[in-house]
Amino acid sequence: MGIPVGRQAPFSRRLASPWWRGAAAVGAGALPALAFPQPSLWWFAYGALVPWMLLVRSAPTGRRAALDGWLGGLGFMVAVHHWLMPSLHVFIVVLAALLGLLWAPWGWLVRSMVGGAPSAKRALAALAVVPSGWLMVELVRSWQGLGGPWGLLGASQWEVSPALRLASVGGVWLVSLLVVGVNTALTLLVSVSGARITAAVGIVVCAVTVGSVWTWAPEPEQSGRVRIAVVQPGVVEGPDAVERRFARGEALTRTLAGRDLDLVVWGESSVSTDLTERPDLAARIAALSRAIGAEVLVNVDARSTDAAGRAGIYKRSVLVGQNGPTGDTYDKMRLVPFGEYVPARSALGWATSVGKAAGEDRRRGTRQAVMVLPGEGRGGLRFGPLVCFESAFPDMSRRLAKDGAQVLVAQSSTSSFQGSWAPEQHASLAALRAAETGRPMVHATLTGVSAVFGPGGERVGAGVGADRGTAAVFDIPLARGTTAYVRFGDWAVYAAFAVLAALGAVAAARSLRRPAQAPRVPPARTARESAAHPAR
Repeated sequence: MGIPVGRQAPFSRRLASPWWRGAAAVGAGALPALAFPQPSLWWFAYGALVPWMLLVRSAPTGRRAALDGWLGGLGFMVAVHHWLMPSLHVFIVVLAALLGLLWAPWGWLVRSMVGGAPSAKRALAALAVVPSGWLMVELVRSWQGLGGPWGLLGASQWEVSPALRLASVGGVWLVSLLVVGVNTALTLLVSVSGARITAAVGIVVCAVTVGSVWTWAPEPEQSGRVRIAVVQPGVVEGPDAVERRFARGEALTRTLAGRDLDLVVWGESSVSTDLTERPDLAARIAALSRAIGAEVLVNVDARSTDAAGRAGIYKRSVLVGQNGPTGDTYDKMRLVPFGEYVPARSALGWATSVGKAAGEDRRRGTRQAVMVLPGEGRGGLRFGPLVCFESAFPDMSRRLAKDGAQVLVAQSSTSSFQGSWAPEQHASLAALRAAETGRPMVHATLTGVSAVFGPGGERVGAGVGADRGTAAVFDIPLARGTTAYVRFGDWAVYAAFAVLAALGAVAAARSLRRPAQAPRVPPARTARESAAHPAR
């Protein structure tokens, strides 16, 4: 029974205003951001969507529900990416508004499944349909051209062991499905009295699923150890910052002599000149390799050419040994929109005058690479490099694992976002990629946060915080075997798509079975009848 209009609570009356309702949708959509680092309220993710879903289910029409979904999506995108404001300024609101449109169909879907007084059958279907709809939104916005998979809801569980085990089976996608499933069940539990048993059963099923995966999914089998050092020079500013940062990295690397290392990793853009154009820099890095007895993986951000002769600015990982570059290189394939290239520059080039968008587009690499350390003993280690936000893409680390990489190595910078949530968020992604692939992952940055995670996504050693300048050594466990996610891939995404396809098929079948309404025919007029004098 509804509350009489005259007795509605003040908040309910305010929601009748489209402006107040819109503001509430933006605020509710922003809440899930608190589950990500730095707040890292991971437990909050399991109820963070409930206010947004309660608002959407109360929408008077499907169109209003779609609008609430859009505005909530806008709030979510701004909250998760708010650290981009110094670079993009007001343009971040424009981008968030465009990407927020992806949640408009989800808003309509939430209202259709949990709005009103759903039957037990519809409530049960909602537990599968609503998470599947959310996952489709995450999948579409994960396309690199739309910004990539930053802020996937499942990624908020990066420090939760049962969730990491779930990721080893179905990737971050399966974790997102679970989190949204719990939110859907809680929404039904607090808003639909007739669906409380169904909602409770849904929560139990989620718990049993996690427990079953925890019991059944094999843990990575340790197969040795490797010693890798991360060199983080810290914040270096000023007109000659590039040269001083290189010298700082050089000095820190020399302190690693005698540490029995297998590999030393420098951060993204640690070298600003093509080493073929500056043999003196290549010689200095080779001298470091001889001094410490290990290869050095640097990242060159400079104008160069690739193997096909294409000229341009590349982000290139280069392995340097005792005699100079070994020949193992990798060119970054997935570039940061606006940061490293401007999508549709002819139309959006004005963004360079608003914020810090790239003045010139960088060139993309064409293939991933697995590098091999030379030498005897522990030589022969195979590792797969990633650059910057490529660590956010599950498919890239999965491909490297399938190609035989024993360790994943991400080189990043984050120097433009010190003091924000970005460094912690970025480092946390390495835990998901490690758990998905069953391969340890090294996340090395120029300015922090640098961190290492073992084959199960567990933290290895103490990370290196932002603004620190140091060289840290990590003893990293290796693992053999293949996770279910590496073997079967994005099956959770296909399952979600199948759920939505089944929903569409049921809706289509019902529309075909529904009897067609007879067309409305105006009453016939008699010869003595007229518009002015109708027949009585």
